[in-house]
Amino acid sequence: MGKKIVTFGEIMLRLATPGYLRFAQTDTFTATYGGGEANVAVSLANYGFDPAFVTRLPNNDIGEAALMDLRKMGVDTSLIVRGGDRLGIYFLESGAVSRGSKVVYDRAHSAIAEIEKGMIDWDKTLEGAEWFHWTGITPAISQGAADVCLEGIKKANEKGITVSCDLNYRKNLWKYGKKAGEVMEDMVAGCDIILGNEEDAEKVFGIHPEGVDVTKGHVEGAAYESVGSQLMERFPRAKKVIITLRGSISASHNSWSGVLWDGKQLFEAPTYQITHIVDRVGGGDSFMGGLIYGLNTYPDDDQQALNFAVAASCLKHTVYGDYNRVTVPEVEKLMSGDASGRVSR
Repeated sequence: MGKKIVTFGEIMLRLATPGYLRFAQTDTFTATYGGGEANVAVSLANYGFDPAFVTRLPNNDIGEAALMDLRKMGVDTSLIVRGGDRLGIYFLESGAVSRGSKVVYDRAHSAIAEIEKGMIDWDKTLEGAEWFHWTGITPAISQGAADVCLEGIKKANEKGITVSCDLNYRKNLWKYGKKAGEVMEDMVAGCDIILGNEEDAEKVFGIHPEGVDVTKGHVEGAAYESVGSQLMERFPRAKKVIITLRGSISASHNSWSGVLWDGKQLFEAPTYQITHIVDRVGGGDSFMGGLIYGLNTYPDDDQQALNFAVAASCLKHTVYGDYNRVTVPEVEKLMSGDASGRVSR
């Protein structure tokens, strides 16, 4: 097996309307599973790494079904703790053209929302790990989830394990009285790699590029050098800051790229035009999975690592569900310039 990567967060039952039906139109929902850090783990399993996903799941049939789904994808579930009453749920209505997608969360009092410090043995969990990943979704769930995640970050720092985070601001989740920035300050301070989208740094820490409007359909990568510099100045441990760049022409057509700032040089990836989006949920997670693979596989070539992440996440937009079910050869084919989509015989 490849490198051991540990991710920590919530996996949920995803209930999506079929096709492009609205919530009020449908009488059925398609059930799958997903969640930020679980999605990253699945990507890494597809790429031949040895990912372990850590969470707290209820000890019932629905929790067991989520476990089985992860195992089927090649993710190590042996470190997951059991307890609590329910698995979180989210409902998805897929948008089209000028109508955006909608997500409704039903995750209050989920098993991980009621997690407490000491429930996870971080020494054991991180034994043999080379990388620890979390997202800003996890501390948004509850104070307990934030506390336990911070425990993991500090233990990873002690052990010299690389720590990455995706800032992943979700305004609909921050309900327990604290602002994202004040909770995440200490957490991000323990990170070596920081990922965000065009707006995350501004929403969480008030750091923003000048003259950028993501609704105009094109995002200029060079504008984000200042964001990278400000984040690294605020969080000196950070070695690289990466920004995903999504230009929203419509719900069905996005441009997609990314930049990486290493403190000295700004790397820019090619821009892909995704003219028919099958499912954009999990797009950022697929980028992170590709980035972790790229930074580990091409440790001296940040450009190649970034290009892999952008190509992998471009392909995710063609895959239904939260998980990015693509392989390294498929990503490398797109990186080489073959975007024809011809049948492989």
